[in-house]
Amino acid sequence: MKRRIFGLENEYGLTCTLNGQRRLSPDNVARYLFEKVIPGARNANVFLENGARLYLDTGFHPEYATPECDDITELVIHDKAGERIVEDLLHQAEKRLREDGISGNILLFKNNTDSAGNSYGCHENYLVSRDVSFQRLAEALIPFFVTRQIIAGAGKVLQTPRGFHYCLSQRAQHICQEISGATTSSRSIINTRDEPHADAERYRRLHVIVGDSNMSEVATYLKVGTTAVVLDMIEAGYFDKDYSLQSPVQAIRDISHDPTLREIVKLKDGRTITPLQMQMDYLEHAIRHADAVGADPITKDVLARWTEVLEKLESDPMQLDRELDWVIKRKWIEAYMARSRLSWRDPKVSLLDLQYHDIRPDRGIYYRLVQRGGVERITDDESIERAKHVPPQTTRARLHWVYLKLNDPERETILCKDPFQSHDERVERLIRSF
Repeated sequence: MKRRIFGLENEYGLTCTLNGQRRLSPDNVARYLFEKVIPGARNANVFLENGARLYLDTGFHPEYATPECDDITELVIHDKAGERIVEDLLHQAEKRLREDGISGNILLFKNNTDSAGNSYGCHENYLVSRDVSFQRLAEALIPFFVTRQIIAGAGKVLQTPRGFHYCLSQRAQHICQEISGATTSSRSIINTRDEPHADAERYRRLHVIVGDSNMSEVATYLKVGTTAVVLDMIEAGYFDKDYSLQSPVQAIRDISHDPTLREIVKLKDGRTITPLQMQMDYLEHAIRHADAVGADPITKDVLARWTEVLEKLESDPMQLDRELDWVIKRKWIEAYMARSRLSWRDPKVSLLDLQYHDIRPDRGIYYRLVQRGGVERITDDESIERAKHVPPQTTRARLHWVYLKLNDPERETILCKDPFQSHDERVERLIRSF
């Protein structure tokens, strides 16, 4: 796999309740949550010791952006470290609530929709070569992203005019354009924001806002890993197939609404295809490309996992009840519904859907399954704890900045424009001069 910079941004759902009722407004909850980080939490925005960024986004959503990573497994680790960092803030905030005489529990959810139908995002960032036009990237990637939800969807109990049912993705219902510059008013599959924070003549930032936030480490690994493999093909000029969809926005919603994976979507050239067939076609080309160039161990692992997942999805998706979020959650909810004789429309079912994404290890359904050994993992708790404090050692995240400037007119500003450079003598010399 080509060395590449990866990053994930996750917005968290936030509320404070007492006996099931909202206790504080979102802005007041956010104030308590960020009070320890920056006084005046409405504009909280800090870089952490592990090279990540923590800030308060639109709608009072805490957002954690991982440090720059050049390894997919390390990205998964730092994504999980974000959950633990935000959880630490939660416990500190609850302590201050009690000190102020306020009863209530602060809840944080790593998901993408709230009970009012609002959506907040999980954004993926990939450093890509500017030698490939943005139009070419979009043409090759949009069909892939539309169908990738059969692997990376987080699952959702959705109410529609036809009643309640289970769908694959939380974000799919909120996507309304193929490409746009906005992330809230007109959500798209690919965002045009191009801030490479690197040599702009060589690199562009591919900003993907279509994906769900994943609890499953395997799902996150595959979401980013398969995309990286496809990007390698595109940049190498190897992928020349045209899978342009007649209506990508309609297709992403139709696919999401069909957990049987049998939904047929139309291509612009008149052909029809299922999402599973589309993913298998991309996989087949990826395997051929890897064979042609010689695959490294990471690429081999991604391709092997991708193959296994698609084969199981084809025979029986419920076999993936340890790997994929939408399957794990669906199996757990359906088992509860059977025991309690509930239907999809029962409010308890929607509550279970939400509780799956609760980041507290002692309360969240996903983490209960982790404690029982009920899900596959990519990393371990010790690595995640370390990542809360230590940045990646092979990227610019180790330096913690894009540029360094002291409040001294006699000192020069040191630019660190290479995200792959983890050591810089100029920076180390300046630090030693303190």
